[in-house]
Amino acid sequence: MRKLVARRAAVKAASIGVATTVLLAPLLGIGSASAEVPEQLSAENLPAELVQAISRDLNLTPSEYLDRAAQAQELGRYARDFRSQRPDTFAGAWIGTDGKPVVAVTSTDAARIASADGYQTRISAVSANNLEHSLTQVNQWIATLPRDLSEAINSVAIDILNSQLVLSIANTPAGHVLNLPTLIANVKVILSPGGGGPVERRPMGGDTYISAPTSLHDTSLRGVDVCSFGFNSVDASGNALNISAGHCDPNLSKANQQASVYLPNIKDITNSPEVGTFVSAQLGGQSGLDYSVIRLNSRAVEAGMDQPSVRGANGTTLNITGTAEPVTGAPVCKSGQSSTFTCGFVVADRVETQLYTADGESKTVRGFASSACTLGGDSGGSIVTGTLALGITSGSNAADAPNCTEANTQLAPYGGTASLGIPIRAILADIDANSGGGVGSGISVRTKPADQ
Repeated sequence: MRKLVARRAAVKAASIGVATTVLLAPLLGIGSASAEVPEQLSAENLPAELVQAISRDLNLTPSEYLDRAAQAQELGRYARDFRSQRPDTFAGAWIGTDGKPVVAVTSTDAARIASADGYQTRISAVSANNLEHSLTQVNQWIATLPRDLSEAINSVAIDILNSQLVLSIANTPAGHVLNLPTLIANVKVILSPGGGGPVERRPMGGDTYISAPTSLHDTSLRGVDVCSFGFNSVDASGNALNISAGHCDPNLSKANQQASVYLPNIKDITNSPEVGTFVSAQLGGQSGLDYSVIRLNSRAVEAGMDQPSVRGANGTTLNITGTAEPVTGAPVCKSGQSSTFTCGFVVADRVETQLYTADGESKTVRGFASSACTLGGDSGGSIVTGTLALGITSGSNAADAPNCTEANTQLAPYGGTASLGIPIRAILADIDANSGGGVGSGISVRTKPADQ
């Protein structure tokens, strides 16, 4: 019997440098500022494994986790309104380590308004608009660099607390020779570990899936890609879909992006049952997103993938009650069979990083950063805040670690684990906009109201 070895997904995992001080970025919500925040499940309805992760990773009670997640969404709605009315004075918003919402502004008049509305305020030197302009300049400069130098730049984030950009650069010879453009002010550089060697990925059960560019019975096939299912979804035509990571599609760069998706049969990979097909995928480009759309077949639907839930491990499930926007300081938890439920906080609600395909092509991906531990094979898995869908996992600085305990130990000197998430509302809008009225048109995440 020919043996197929698992291989890493065809994208270099993002290594997001997170300093000991939280990286803060302005709120750039896609959704309507006036939209109501969906209700969430009560604390007693959270799965036991998630409760354990909340206590272990966040040092919060389940009620505190849900309350802080809801408060972050309320802050996000307020900040979007505030910014639309005062674009020149808004400088960011976040949930502080004490759980209190903060609005940053550049004038005392704006501070008085936010304070009167019940928010703590912070006077900042630079507005969110000006920092975003600097971010654009940095990315334009990165695009002009030779590949060996641009690969040394892991990510660029906005640090609102200190009114600066933060460049995470690999602690390698290439990283040391970079000459930052002097025309861009307020740039801070942090060094992070260089990338490790290749690690074999082992397919696992539950929400893990495998895919390949051709049939599993193709004798020329030498490996399979391993990722995690994200959120179960449905479009206006009733198609059962799942949203995962774009780089998980082994035919991403080809004219026909379709590739089969299988539940792994560990004892006989070649006879793994097919559960769906990639119908579209996106990595970088104008949207800067990393997502894929998997059309699920009847086998997947009959197995329960038409349900509004995500799985951690050992069969535990969490019902999704709505969608949310990334807010700095908001608590998050992610699912995935490689690392099960792990939790953290949003440390930057806007991050841009360069990912490289298997063909060596550079892609700029935009998302949010969290401190939740994410391992290889977790790509495409769901990220929630409270019981609301927040995004899917794109990359991590711990992708090559064997487990989260070792990842936390090894990365502690560099600020700990960090993961790149792609916001779900931006994904849904992009899928619908590019559907042409076909599969994905009118797509929505499957949800179950908290009172049902």
